[in-house]
Amino acid sequence: MKLSIAFTFITFAAVEAFVPASNLRPASYSMALSAADGEFDFDVAIIGCGVGGHGAALHSRAQGLSTAVFAGGDVGGTCVNRGCVPSKALLAASGRVREMRDTAHLESLGIQIDEDAVQYSREGIANHAKNLANKVKGNLENSLVALGCDVIEGRGALTGNPQEVMDQSTGKIYKCKDIILAPGSVPFVPPGVIADEKTVYTSDGALELQFVPEWVAIIGSGYIGLEFSDVYTALGAEVTFIEALPNLMPTFDREIAKQAERLLIRDRPIDYRTGVFAAEVTPGIPGEKPVTIKMIDAQTKEHVETLEVDAAMVATGRVPNTGNMGLEDRGIKTNRGFVNVNEKMQVLSSHDEDAEVIPNLYCIGDANGKMMLAHAASAHGISAIENICGREHVVNHAAIPAACFTHPEISMVGPTEEQAIEMAQKEGWTLGKSQGNFRANSKALAEGEGNGIAKVLFKKETGEVVAVHIIGLHAADLIQECANAVAAGTTVQELSMMVHTHPTLSEVMDEAFKGAVGMASH
Repeated sequence: MKLSIAFTFITFAAVEAFVPASNLRPASYSMALSAADGEFDFDVAIIGCGVGGHGAALHSRAQGLSTAVFAGGDVGGTCVNRGCVPSKALLAASGRVREMRDTAHLESLGIQIDEDAVQYSREGIANHAKNLANKVKGNLENSLVALGCDVIEGRGALTGNPQEVMDQSTGKIYKCKDIILAPGSVPFVPPGVIADEKTVYTSDGALELQFVPEWVAIIGSGYIGLEFSDVYTALGAEVTFIEALPNLMPTFDREIAKQAERLLIRDRPIDYRTGVFAAEVTPGIPGEKPVTIKMIDAQTKEHVETLEVDAAMVATGRVPNTGNMGLEDRGIKTNRGFVNVNEKMQVLSSHDEDAEVIPNLYCIGDANGKMMLAHAASAHGISAIENICGREHVVNHAAIPAACFTHPEISMVGPTEEQAIEMAQKEGWTLGKSQGNFRANSKALAEGEGNGIAKVLFKKETGEVVAVHIIGLHAADLIQECANAVAAGTTVQELSMMVHTHPTLSEVMDEAFKGAVGMASH
């Protein structure tokens, strides 16, 4: 889910440092087939210019490959324009409003303020999000141009011939040695839901913040829904979650989800319905006609309730943006739009067991469905370029972290505890568990933010870290140390002896690591 991931600007120098200069364009890369010989217009063509396409382009240029990016008029993609970047701007601004209106919290810090005196400008908050997105988009495009990438405005599409990309806006065809598909994804709108992007809207429309409804229904309680519930309740709205599965936050670790329900839902003007589908959603007119939501039981499909609310947000996930880009012309069969790839990001002809590799064609990011996160897409792009250059590389998805930027934040790397228990039983190892608490952390207490836990799951036999789940102040920053540990195979024994700065939030992790080996941190 793309909305929960902060965009990272990568400089050319940083990407170039990824591989020693002596390794650029190794002998395994076929110079006889390079663009320099005139047989190809470009060494690498990238269709799509989101975070994944951008990461691939930067690394491609770092290897000295001539590179074209078919932007499709959408430099920055979902993350920069309709996701990570503007949503974080809304969360930051609305979060300030929530903090200033929390008079009990402020009084505990010795600060007095009149809650009624705290006001905000809806237009100002919306403009903050829009301006930030435009700024980051400009920086991203400038970085590509500065590195010598050809940015082609039209959307790219495959033709029926290998190693060809057509600019759909001009019809011009480019011959390219290798092609990377990075089209990203779009919001999924279920059948029966009419999204006018005014009173019934996806995350795209929600980011415009055209008005703050008094009562908004959010269909889906994943990352996107949770983050927007945080924004809306901070600005004074009431929220009703509509979740088709039996539990709220169904993809989260259950222990973390229970903590999140207590911290992010119970204490706020939020109620919910679980086990029901929003079978019909009809738009309304702001201030005149309500949005109508007819709900049916997820099991029996019988009508159970009809809600009339001021607005409804559709947060039911995303689907790949792979339509009308010539996949069928190349004989590629998708599954619900997802392109099947192998570990090297090479495109496979179908999702069948006997699928064949399509030569010189790669697919990264949301479109391959491996992990729909912006930074995962960037990692895919770098990996694809490594494989194009003949240096075999596989992305370790188990070490890729994720975060939900609510107040407080939620973050995780690796499987949930429920999944880890199944893995341990199947693979024959013993699951260990240790916990750190924000309520025992000096920095968290100084901030008046002592709610939250950090849970470390590990293999008892080896001490290898399997997963970490955190809910608490700045959890999204704390998870990186844990993701690095998973990637490097660092054990809890080694982590328990590493020194953490005092007083910082990182000591929550220190407590968990030490607890895993029977040590006390305080």
